[in-house]
Amino acid sequence: MNTPDILCIGSVLWDVIGRSPASMRLGSDVPGRITRLPGGVALNIAMTLARFGVRPALLSAVGRDPEGDELVARCAEMGLITDSLYRSDDLPTDIYMAIEGANGLIAAIADAHSLEAAGDKILRPLADGRLGRADAPYQGVIALDGNLTQTLLAQIATSPLFAAADLRVAPASPGKAERLLPLLAHPTATLYVNLEEAGLLAKSPFTTAADAALGLLARGAARVLVTDGGKTCAEGTQGQGVITAAPPQVMVTRVTGAGDTFMAAHIVATRSGATRQDALDRAILAAADYVSGDIET
Repeated sequence: MNTPDILCIGSVLWDVIGRSPASMRLGSDVPGRITRLPGGVALNIAMTLARFGVRPALLSAVGRDPEGDELVARCAEMGLITDSLYRSDDLPTDIYMAIEGANGLIAAIADAHSLEAAGDKILRPLADGRLGRADAPYQGVIALDGNLTQTLLAQIATSPLFAAADLRVAPASPGKAERLLPLLAHPTATLYVNLEEAGLLAKSPFTTAADAALGLLARGAARVLVTDGGKTCAEGTQGQGVITAAPPQVMVTRVTGAGDTFMAAHIVATRSGATRQDALDRAILAAADYVSGDIET
């Protein structure tokens, strides 16, 4: 297996995104564009990392169907390491579908049933010596997403395979945020959440990102980053308090994948030794460039 700089564990699938310049409501039928792109939280993070010159490996489930073969080939073309993927003969390649309008994300459905069904099979490279073993666990950065089942995430929280890793964790969506509860107080975990997801994890609503960061630190989080769309976001670290930064005002042309871009940019910044404030600022700028369309995908 090729030696990766970082591992990305979670959803690797096809994104089918319908975008329209019109504002939409329930029942809207409008003209627009429909695209199919490689996606999923783990893959979105990996693609952004690759654009920053980092070489990630993917740990996920991808079917041995034509859609899976095409997806793996596209990943390899982007410089991503695919040797560690679990390829199933019985499970189809997962897919995500979203509708976006001028007023933001209208609706989305994530079909990650194959990833959930594969369970801990996707973690085999961390146990069989390819990337680590229980007595010599992987010691680098691992980006982990909440598309895994709550059972598997709870297993990861106490597994010796992850004991030495720098865990970077993000929910796949607000609907899956509570799956991350077993990892909330993990001593090496950094959580990347939006304001709604922070409230779900803390079992309490928050009005600002800074309040949410303080609330999650009080619940035992080691480090947390909280975003709030175009409003001020925050980073909190145990023993070091909370810092904030405001994103630049940009014309929003897309939203799917913005949080993953923010997370990847922050990972790259912290790996390079950036200060807390500089890392937060760089992550915000990367996300702003993404939603405005200045970063190609």
